[in-house]
Amino acid sequence: MSRIGKQPVIIPEGVNVNLTDSVISITGPKGVLSLRIPQNLTIAKQDNAITVNVLNPEDGATRALWGTTGRLISNAITGVTKGFSKKLIITGVGYRAHLKDKTLVLEVGFTHPVEFKPEDGITVALDGTTIIIISGIDKQRVGEYAARIRGVKKPEPYKGKGIAYEGEVIQRKAGKQAAGAAK
Repeated sequence: MSRIGKQPVIIPEGVNVNLTDSVISITGPKGVLSLRIPQNLTIAKQDNAITVNVLNPEDGATRALWGTTGRLISNAITGVTKGFSKKLIITGVGYRAHLKDKTLVLEVGFTHPVEFKPEDGITVALDGTTIIIISGIDKQRVGEYAARIRGVKKPEPYKGKGIAYEGEVIQRKAGKQAAGAAK
């Protein structure tokens, strides 16, 4: 086990952390994020560090939440200072995206364009017509929004057409012609 929960989370300059009951509120230059702390965990703030402690270290379920809570706090601090972004790449003949009044419109081989309304705290930008950049301060919401867009047309294994994350490796298959020639 990595014991990641024992490590303190460092609070950088320009970030303000408020602890109230079971909610931690983190304010930074990019915005404000709040997290609910599970019942059996306590949060302590010393100088420029936050430590997460377990009330009952023998309970396995509580120990599982220990490191997770520490990383969620760390991600919130990163989000309000730097932010998070995901890049999606559209591959395929005639596949493209454009913005219409802040609404993302995808043309990915269906008879109709697929539209995505913007969510609060999420910004969508385009780099050309085939690269979508999703950014925001909440890592989970950015990832979920990107996953919903990718889910419209996942990359297929034969030609690789579809919407993929930047750097994603698509397992390719040989088609009928290539498979028949190999025999």
